[in-house]
Amino acid sequence: MHLRLSEEQKMVQSTIRKFVEKELIPLENDVLRNEREGKPSLSVEKSNELQQKAKEAGFWGINTPEEYGGADLGQMMLAIVMMEISKTFVPFSFGGSADNILYYANEEQKKKYLLPTISGEKKSCFAMTEPGAGSDTRNIKMTATKDGDEWVLNGEKTFITGGNEADFVMVIAITDKETHQAGGREGVTCFIVDRSMGWTSEYIHTMGEWGPASLIFDQVRVPEENILGELHRGYDLGLEWIGFARWIVGARAVGAAERLLSMAVDYAKERETFGKPIAERQAIQWQIADSAVELEAAKWLVLNAAFSLDNGEDNRHLASMAKLYGATKGNDIIDRVLQIHGGMGYTKELPIERWYREARLWRIYDGTDEIQRLIISRNLLKGHVKLGQTV
Repeated sequence: MHLRLSEEQKMVQSTIRKFVEKELIPLENDVLRNEREGKPSLSVEKSNELQQKAKEAGFWGINTPEEYGGADLGQMMLAIVMMEISKTFVPFSFGGSADNILYYANEEQKKKYLLPTISGEKKSCFAMTEPGAGSDTRNIKMTATKDGDEWVLNGEKTFITGGNEADFVMVIAITDKETHQAGGREGVTCFIVDRSMGWTSEYIHTMGEWGPASLIFDQVRVPEENILGELHRGYDLGLEWIGFARWIVGARAVGAAERLLSMAVDYAKERETFGKPIAERQAIQWQIADSAVELEAAKWLVLNAAFSLDNGEDNRHLASMAKLYGATKGNDIIDRVLQIHGGMGYTKELPIERWYREARLWRIYDGTDEIQRLIISRNLLKGHVKLGQTV
């Protein structure tokens, strides 16, 4: 068993870390200023410039299969990359990728949707959550009714990431009410729906800078050829999308918490109270120590979830663990960092309060803390996973 990064992984980690430090972190003050003024965090021109620099550095399609022009570096490398770019709140992605379930598209769909998404010509989003179906995904109400060679979609999806910018959506809808109501995973289907087919989006204002959307489908007609995967088997695609996103949330939490903890360490050495740096106060030392231990544990949970996926294993149990622990401990660490900084941490002069608001979302989206605990305990109680056999 090898518990160290390979030389290749270390090289990629170092290169991306330098990119983040050189190209992204210097933009943080501009991003904070733009957000305070109600402007986009980064201009389209600046975002395109950053993506071009990343592409020139060889970081395009990090986890996209080579047959589509990507680097296909694997899930472990993706976890490492996500941890590094999450050390800044400057919105950025390396590009050249697509949602994991879009690879289930047939050849015609790949030409029309997958390839343009990878190249950056089109933007996609995934929609499963509804006003009455968040954690309880089986409670979805959106329907798709067959009418000749088309399906007519009616309903609403909410809290959809990228929904305001997307050119098309991969949306889950009920196509067989009786089968769906009888329980199980059948009776729902995933459709690829272009915005031009008639769905609309509305911006949802949140306490953080995340700007999700509500998607409205009112008699939206979708051709039969736009079914993604199998008819009545869309729930499985939805679970696969969510499962992949969960451990990524853990990776984001690890990256942000590591950056913030380093800020707390530096500040503790500089800030003095009663003639001594607060770094010499036991109360501060213990907060730093606890944070470092939790951060290290969260990091290995994320890497383990990614490693198991690279080895073709079912990582859903590990992904729930990585998401639950990473999100909760990430929140705890950021809270301590703000406490160590005192009043300055609460101001908008430092990025801590912004991260504080953003971090609270980690414990909600892609499965709440409660849902992760339900999944983990159910796996153990029903014998799907046995203690001591998860590594």
